Amino acid sequence: MTPFEKAPEWSKDAIWYQIFVERFYNGDRHNDPKADNINIESLGLLAPDNWTLNPWTGNWYHPERWEKGKPFSETLQYRRYGGDLQGVLDKLDYLQDLGITALYLNPVNDAPSAHKYDAASYHHIDINFGPDPEGDRMIIASEDPANPLTWKWTSADKLFLKLIREVHSRGMRIIVDYSWNHTGVNFWAWRDILEKQSLSAYHSWYDIRSFDGHPESPHEYIYSGWMGIKTLPELKKVNVSTPRVNGKPYEGDINEGAKQHILAVTRRWLAPEGNPEDGVDGFRLDVADQIGMSFWRDFRKEVRQIKQDTYLVGEVWWDEFPEKFMDIEPYTRGDIFDAVMLYHTYRPARYFFSDSAFRIDASEFRSCLEQIWSVLPPDKRQVMMNVSSTHDTPRLLTDFYNKNMYKLNATPFEDQLYHTGKPDRQTYKRVRHYLIHLFTSVGAPHIWNGEEMGMWGADDPDSRKPLWWEEFEFEDESRNNYQPGRALYDPVGFNRDHFSFYKKLISIRKSNPVLVKGEMIFTVSEGNKLAYKRVCEASEIMVCFNLDHDTQVFPLQKDSVYVNLLNGRKVRGENLSLASLGAVILKRV
Repeated sequence: MTPFEKAPEWSKDAIWYQIFVERFYNGDRHNDPKADNINIESLGLLAPDNWTLNPWTGNWYHPERWEKGKPFSETLQYRRYGGDLQGVLDKLDYLQDLGITALYLNPVNDAPSAHKYDAASYHHIDINFGPDPEGDRMIIASEDPANPLTWKWTSADKLFLKLIREVHSRGMRIIVDYSWNHTGVNFWAWRDILEKQSLSAYHSWYDIRSFDGHPESPHEYIYSGWMGIKTLPELKKVNVSTPRVNGKPYEGDINEGAKQHILAVTRRWLAPEGNPEDGVDGFRLDVADQIGMSFWRDFRKEVRQIKQDTYLVGEVWWDEFPEKFMDIEPYTRGDIFDAVMLYHTYRPARYFFSDSAFRIDASEFRSCLEQIWSVLPPDKRQVMMNVSSTHDTPRLLTDFYNKNMYKLNATPFEDQLYHTGKPDRQTYKRVRHYLIHLFTSVGAPHIWNGEEMGMWGADDPDSRKPLWWEEFEFEDESRNNYQPGRALYDPVGFNRDHFSFYKKLISIRKSNPVLVKGEMIFTVSEGNKLAYKRVCEASEIMVCFNLDHDTQVFPLQKDSVYVNLLNGRKVRGENLSLASLGAVILKRV
């Protein structure tokens, strides 16, 4: 039994793999999106003429015929590649072979966008992720979406339930991504408002300040959209008793009608037909700072009543971009979330392990980590989702290849000199040093889909390319499509060596519980030298990094024998000489 304020025990051992379904794998060609599936008619956002599905193996920077003559940044929003739930099912063997124990799926709720944060329905899976889009559309139309007693299971819903069963049968866990802060303008309640305006039973669900617009011109409505984005109308915040400031927690709730709908959706996916064993194992919760703490407390209570070992992880990120991260402590006391997506430890790691212009030394890196961990109880440190890259960041290799401040001007649209092509050899080496740290540090490692394949890419949208599966042959990718100079191309495809390195690190972590629950003790943190031990009872693993230009010496425990888990070689003696840009994982035997 998991105590209310504690994280589920399984989350300590998690090796997370994040899946963006639309770009993961196309397992069913018969459900590929059509133009009308991606339209947002109420705002006049329609698929361009001659729109077609983009080829999975095409050059990312090459415009298809329907894209030509239009801004690349605009046409990207209309691109679809056909990834679906059958694709996830088809690749479960691959994920299990890699060593993954927990899946985190970006939103799979029905929505017109590729990212699915603009929900048209919270309680249904996207119709193009299942085997019968047109049939599902008819099923959805036959319901009263406000009344859970009328909700039915579409073919996409049933396929998702099958995915949950298959994941559980492999001893793995699965969580899904939801944004309770906003919906899309195709959401059933918002469409009712467009039709009936102030007479709609749902007009109080949203923060609408004027109905002066006409149903045919809803952009004339005055309402709050997330970050001012009109395609993402915010659910109304009520009972706000402390100031609401972006990046800060505040006391408040969500409109009661919308809240009860959210809780009904939560019950549907946590315990389908009343059976928690058949439901998801938790939720990743989008833009958590935008929702009041009162709502989150009630949400946790509801979730834990349904399924005691549910894992809740919040997106708690920027206080002031690009300098200041949010304070995670208010969200991790035991009454809100079990964990947050801990971008907070990645940024200093990038500044230590990469060759960034903002580089820090080992002492500064250690101080950053200790400060972050200091606000967390020891057991909560173990369950943090340690993210490096996600759908919202540059890919890891590209982030290390560039010297910019983290997340600032990290696309070729913002910086024409930003490196978008294949990284150099030193970048690969430095990334592997970081990965050694990620899989031996405190907290649960997280992999953004495709990183283990050696994919590269700038910040969103370039981090959302279709995955480079080994069985495919890809067109060469343009490197300087939006940059000065002659056209350059890079061959792209699955990197077997990179995959094997990820697989080795995952195996090392899973085979050594001390890397999950052991105390972390820094033994060297000076200049470009870093070493720490993970210790638990009689188990001890030491990790050493030399980022200096010269060979450096690291002290070892006298009269001890170690095995380097990276290559199987034994290490003896009181000192270890480590060459430049060298790293070891030493297990005391």
